[in-house]
Amino acid sequence: MRISRKMEHVYHALELGQSGRQGLADVRLAHNCLPETSMQHIALDTRIGDLTLSSPIFINAMTGGAAETESINRELAIVAREKGLAMAVGSQMAALKSSEVESSYKVVRRENPRGVVLANLGSEATVEQAERAVEMIEASALQIHLNVMQELIMPEGDRCFSGMLQRIEAIVRKVNVPVVVKEVGFGILREQARQLREAGVTIVDVGGAGGTNFAAIENARRSTALGWLDDWGHPTAVALLETLTVFPRGSVIATGGITNALEAIKALVLGASAVGMAGAFLKVLRTEGVEALHRFAGELQTGITLLMTALGAESVEALWSVPAVITGETAEWCSARGIDITEYARRANRSN
Repeated sequence: MRISRKMEHVYHALELGQSGRQGLADVRLAHNCLPETSMQHIALDTRIGDLTLSSPIFINAMTGGAAETESINRELAIVAREKGLAMAVGSQMAALKSSEVESSYKVVRRENPRGVVLANLGSEATVEQAERAVEMIEASALQIHLNVMQELIMPEGDRCFSGMLQRIEAIVRKVNVPVVVKEVGFGILREQARQLREAGVTIVDVGGAGGTNFAAIENARRSTALGWLDDWGHPTAVALLETLTVFPRGSVIATGGITNALEAIKALVLGASAVGMAGAFLKVLRTEGVEALHRFAGELQTGITLLMTALGAESVEALWSVPAVITGETAEWCSARGIDITEYARRANRSN
């Protein structure tokens, strides 16, 4: 049953943790010994399409749809409000099928009445369902998540994926808020990025591997596991570099295994406009408590400010001029796929 799965997913996400193999270790940032700025001049606000965010970090979709998950969303929403972070709720399909669990999603807007809140549905959703999901939480934007491999491994998951792109295109055209198309941890590559852009999508979240592993989670729920699929997908760094060959900077979000300020800065330097984090927030909340969660969010933003100062980049957009050398498996992948990474190594800081 869909509702009972929600806490199972939370349990397995915490139990399995994150691999950390999101590819960002292959990105080396060029040190700037003459940054010519100070921490007080750093601006963290950023734009994703038509969305304006006060911070490049946002709390990505995690949960909802069960009484037990309401408290998780409440605490996350309070942190989002106090730290000025955008926040996405988990898939709302459960609430569209049973109004009894609507409060587990509505709590996010109640606790953060003026913040940026994203609704969330899968690609099976209709336009009418998308409009209802947005209305339910007075959403600032709508996420449409792509989770084909998760569904295929899930014992009770979907087995038919015909018409996905057509439904997404209809939602983008009809819903009156920005639409973000997001992978859940297997990555978007340029071929599908191109299809999405041609369908009218203007914001994508690459959702790469390295964080919460939904293949492993669903395998943990199966009587006979398909463990040979646990490593399916593409690291976040690869998915980001692939997608940026199709989508312009200012329209791409990086999510997948990012747990600290340095990893976040690397994703931003590669060209992301914002960085989504889910598993890291959930782990701190469930293992260390609410106060630790607030500290963690504050330390993230302080760390990003510190690193932007060190790099001489006073804005997120300025980070796109910071030199970075891409090595290892990420560089090998890009070479095989014809993605030019020399531009990253040879560009110059704004202050130089």
